[in-house]
Amino acid sequence: MKRVGVIGGGQLAWMMADAAQKLGVELVVQTPSEHDPAVSIAKETVFAPVDDANATKILAQKCDIITFENEFVNLDALSILAQQGVCFRPRLEALAPLLDKYDQRCYLRDLGLPVPQFLALDEVKNLKSQIEYLGFPAVLKSRRHGYDGQGTFIIQDFAALEQKLSYETTTKNLNQSFFLLEEFIPFERELAIIAVRSVKGEIVTYPVVETQQEQQVCRRVIAPAEITPNQVAEIQAIAHTLLNSLQVVGIFGIELFLGTNGKILVNEIAPRTHNSGHFSIDACETSQFEQHLRAVCGLPLGNPALQSAGAVMVNLLGYEDSHSDYQSQRQQIAEIPQAHIHWYGKTESRTGRKLGHVTVLLDNQNREQAIAIAHSIESIWYPR
Repeated sequence: MKRVGVIGGGQLAWMMADAAQKLGVELVVQTPSEHDPAVSIAKETVFAPVDDANATKILAQKCDIITFENEFVNLDALSILAQQGVCFRPRLEALAPLLDKYDQRCYLRDLGLPVPQFLALDEVKNLKSQIEYLGFPAVLKSRRHGYDGQGTFIIQDFAALEQKLSYETTTKNLNQSFFLLEEFIPFERELAIIAVRSVKGEIVTYPVVETQQEQQVCRRVIAPAEITPNQVAEIQAIAHTLLNSLQVVGIFGIELFLGTNGKILVNEIAPRTHNSGHFSIDACETSQFEQHLRAVCGLPLGNPALQSAGAVMVNLLGYEDSHSDYQSQRQQIAEIPQAHIHWYGKTESRTGRKLGHVTVLLDNQNREQAIAIAHSIESIWYPR
């Protein structure tokens, strides 16, 4: 029986449980708190922050392979363990160009993949003249540790940029080099694809999905996306180019923009299972979580095909500070035909926190119906 160490104990690790049981894999988790979701499903837990390499050394002694639930790790410290023979999948060299968003942008650009125009603020001598070609509105991003909308700001003009940088650098003790600036893309839709690469170099991709964000946080995912076959082929080609270039083993989430001009641009890469792939648990023959474990354990990859005509996934986000388990709302949502609720068992709710998700299987590919179902779920979940 293989033992897989997982750095991170949130809901992404928690959702590996069913797949691990199915595959005869034991999960050992490194996470800071006994209240983190994956603690309840782990065979063993190393209680420590995810960037604590000493704890990862202990984790390595308890398992065969180490993988990642999030990317908030210390690569330099982990590389010492890798040199000592610890097996990381994906390999650390594949993570290195991705963890800093500026490095990631440069890597994608140098691969010839389409990305928005961007610049690193620490390289700018005359900021005002340099950003004129980007135009406003522009997007200011934290280079590290931004997720679920954290560290991403839409900037309307130069005065607002100066004000935001002043606030971030003084109140949070950050310097300007912590940020990059990129052009704002007027998009028709936001898209995503989950792609996995095996030890043997085989690549499997899931259906391209549409993601709908509010305040830079994913609210809904519609599978499959209503786009042209050529656009699907272009996105699949982007996934193949990226995964082969990185020689990665494991699953990646790739977020994209479909511009109003019909062009595809890569937004961000997540080197792990991803929110945009949660629909796969109920809607696909092989979930993204099983697929990831298959890849890192050297098992044959599974079939990613949809088993229904379509699906819509809705994130159940916190909207208050509370310790409620929202039983009555969950019960009402469960009564929706073909609805599957996944509740992460977090003990504390706060605004914007992902507490669970619900996937509804659809009998046809109808975007309007999917959006209507999503709104009906949200009308139950969020207080009027």
